[in-house]
Amino acid sequence: MMGPRQEAQAALFYEFCLEDHVPQDHLLRSIDRFVELSGIRQHLAPFYSSIGRPSIDPELVIRMLLVGYCLGIRSERRLCDEVHLNLAYRWFCRLDLSDPVPDHSTFSKNRHGRFRDSDVLRHVFETVVTRCIAEGLVSGQRLAVDASLIEADANRQNSTSKEEWQPDKIDPEDAPRAVREYLATLDEVAFGAATPVQPKFTSHSDPASQWTAARKGPAFFAYSANYMIDTDHAVILDVEASRSVRQAELGAMQTMLDRTRDTFDINPERMIADTAYGTGPLLEWLVQKRGIAPHIPVVDKSGRTDGTFEKADFTYEPENDAYICPGGKELKQSRRAFTTPRTTKPDKDGILRYRARKGDCDACQLKSRCCPKEPQRKVTRSIYEPSRDVARKIAQTVDYTISCKLRKKVEMLFAHLKRILGLGRLRLRGPCGVRDEFHLAATAQNLRKLAKLITTPNPTRQAA
Repeated sequence: MMGPRQEAQAALFYEFCLEDHVPQDHLLRSIDRFVELSGIRQHLAPFYSSIGRPSIDPELVIRMLLVGYCLGIRSERRLCDEVHLNLAYRWFCRLDLSDPVPDHSTFSKNRHGRFRDSDVLRHVFETVVTRCIAEGLVSGQRLAVDASLIEADANRQNSTSKEEWQPDKIDPEDAPRAVREYLATLDEVAFGAATPVQPKFTSHSDPASQWTAARKGPAFFAYSANYMIDTDHAVILDVEASRSVRQAELGAMQTMLDRTRDTFDINPERMIADTAYGTGPLLEWLVQKRGIAPHIPVVDKSGRTDGTFEKADFTYEPENDAYICPGGKELKQSRRAFTTPRTTKPDKDGILRYRARKGDCDACQLKSRCCPKEPQRKVTRSIYEPSRDVARKIAQTVDYTISCKLRKKVEMLFAHLKRILGLGRLRLRGPCGVRDEFHLAATAQNLRKLAKLITTPNPTRQAA
């Protein structure tokens, strides 16, 4: 027999508890254990007025943003709808059934005002990193760094070529917010000061973004997300936004390393990175100034493909400041005898040049294998060569082989960022908006890491 039609009955009294309707294994319940926002009000107090109508709780706004970034909800309009309907989201945001959900415009008003002025999202990120350190997930001995392209919210049609782009003629009073942020970051290492080379095209809506074709496909506007992680459990220790050029990414790596030392007192023994970071100045900075072992492939263009002797076949003697060729002859910078010894200065690229005697090369039986098309052999040496040699020696060790495998953990985080969290394209514009997105994304990834690795203790049973 068919049962009666189920109809909702109006009730005068009912009892409902959100705590009872959120599963114990829900992701947000696991994350909630590690969300420490008790100091948010004190951090933001100078940016609120003491009079007027009470504002929306900043902790509520941040909790809603964490829900969106942890679960891949990219639209703030959709986020408000989801929090309104989903009981688990309401529980995480500390909202009761009858509590209203803030309007989506609340996020923009807070982001462009007090949140950005107080750098509160950076504060939340560092709070989560501190919790990771307290839970024993960070040793600080081995750090890895890498950068990944994130498509900007800009298109090719609304852009100007480098021949026509004139930033000095932009009126800041009339310009959009993203353009004003671009003008303010022209002297920063991560953006305008990274390189004097102008991009082929500049976006009108987001001029700080970089026109790039690094993916070997159609070019697009992008920013670089720079991650520095601890390789023990792939915890993100720092994040930095920059232009998608190598000079900016190298500067971001130095900034993150210094900031990690100053904020968390972490001084790693080794730094792991790919070949893009194997430049002479950066290796010099790591070895000489920071005392960090660079587990980084050296950028070396001295190799030859014609079968002749390479630079590696020549032995450098530091006491004589000379190279010894395979035939046993010396290559020096200068052979003139001065009353007062003179030091040869490197060129603007930091390169010193060593030459063999023409007579030695003419009489050498190995000339056909050394310099068959030149009258004498020449070898260049960088002023950063001692630090480069340190990196080369490290590359021959077993620890370096292990570091090459650990380097993949950074790439896995970028894959998780784009595929799981949905951050394949930025939603905010300008350097400040990009920083906000990267801070929230890195915070979400660390929270998910804590929830995965730190299990909830089982409650002890009461004796009967």
